[in-house]
Amino acid sequence: MGWPTMKRIDAWRGHLGAARDAVAIVVRTIAELEPVLVVAEVGEGRAAAGWIGDGVEVVELPMDDAWLRDTGPVVLTDADGGRAAVHFGFDAWGGRHDDYTLDAALGGALADHLGLAPERAPFVLEAGAVTATADGTVITTASCLLDPARNGAVDAATVEAWFADWLGAARVVWLPSGLADDRAGGHVTNLVAVGGDGRILLQTTTDASDADHHAAAAARTALADAGLEVVELDVLPHVACFDATVEVPYVNLHVGNAGVFVPLGGAAADGEMLDRIADCFPGRQVVGVPGTVLAYGGGGVRTLTCPIPAGSAD
Repeated sequence: MGWPTMKRIDAWRGHLGAARDAVAIVVRTIAELEPVLVVAEVGEGRAAAGWIGDGVEVVELPMDDAWLRDTGPVVLTDADGGRAAVHFGFDAWGGRHDDYTLDAALGGALADHLGLAPERAPFVLEAGAVTATADGTVITTASCLLDPARNGAVDAATVEAWFADWLGAARVVWLPSGLADDRAGGHVTNLVAVGGDGRILLQTTTDASDADHHAAAAARTALADAGLEVVELDVLPHVACFDATVEVPYVNLHVGNAGVFVPLGGAAADGEMLDRIADCFPGRQVVGVPGTVLAYGGGGVRTLTCPIPAGSAD
């Protein structure tokens, strides 16, 4: 998991302390059910350890931002439990930040720290832009993966070939776009999550005047056309936070070994949405964690986490 850095204090608009408070709560909550390694910027590890408390390992690596899902390595496993780490290119979500040199190298540096020799992919990809089912179906959005700011003027067929080669994708399901206010350009992370039972959790809203209502409807059609069963989370909380109103999509969640950690914004429907999510994750504890401040910074629980699956040698 990433730790909010002093470098991005402006991105938190003066609320870096609140961001660190929120991240520390999420770290401690996840650490109750599985091991957590926190990655902090060089010189900020002691502050991170003090904020988080005992029982969580902290390592310092050169980094720019906290959103480790997008900057860390993607670790794949095969049928025998073997692991391969892939270091994808990173350009700050299509150039949305000017300074991302350290984050562009972080995937390889973290893989090296973990003893995983990373392979460097020849294209830009944030892991928050994709999600996958157990049978190798990768789900993504055209608004993000076909954005020329990331990889130039590539077409869907090229991206599908990349995914087959580098992610082992059996097929790709394209959703037209992500949520309208997504600062990453429409990451699938804020729109769908794959349930433990294979069903697809889709973030929707019943407000027909909301641009996200139409994005969700188009996604629902694409998922159904692909033969995927959908469970709708039909409340999208809009929550006041400091000087802004933010969306807190429930699907920006982390699926762990024994738990599922869901960002909450304090909406009246939180309990009902947690029950729907729990129904899709039999055998796992579903836990709500504070999500409003994370959303203010442009992310959620999934965005903050970089899962490292165990291998046969572990």
